[in-house]
Amino acid sequence: MTTLFRYWGPVCGYAGLIFYLSAQSHPETHVPFVTYFSDKVLHAVEYAVLGALCYRAIRGSGHDSWKRQAIPAAILLASLYGMSDEIHQAFVPFRDSSWLDWLADTVGAALGVTAMHRVLNLRPVGSIPEALQ
Repeated sequence: MTTLFRYWGPVCGYAGLIFYLSAQSHPETHVPFVTYFSDKVLHAVEYAVLGALCYRAIRGSGHDSWKRQAIPAAILLASLYGMSDEIHQAFVPFRDSSWLDWLADTVGAALGVTAMHRVLNLRPVGSIPEALQ
């Protein structure tokens, strides 16, 4: 049970934060720096973090069969959450829903998953057999 909270707790916490900020009619009052960046860049960065957390959770708490599918599963999970977030925003006053935002969410998730995959698969210098030749 500890493993479940260790890996999926950050995913759920971060998803809750996304939901909270999406429910705000004027999120810039809660996070003032958002006005300095493009909306699509913010979506990509936000979902890069979610994608990375999903990948970490799947790799850390899943069975071996899950680990082989961790990259597409994490991207899909983050992308589906992005889609639900866009639907949610359609009901929030002064917010709108956009398939382009969802696309930015998905691209960001793919970048985050790729980055986390690389970080988790780092090896010390000299440990790769081809490098020793």
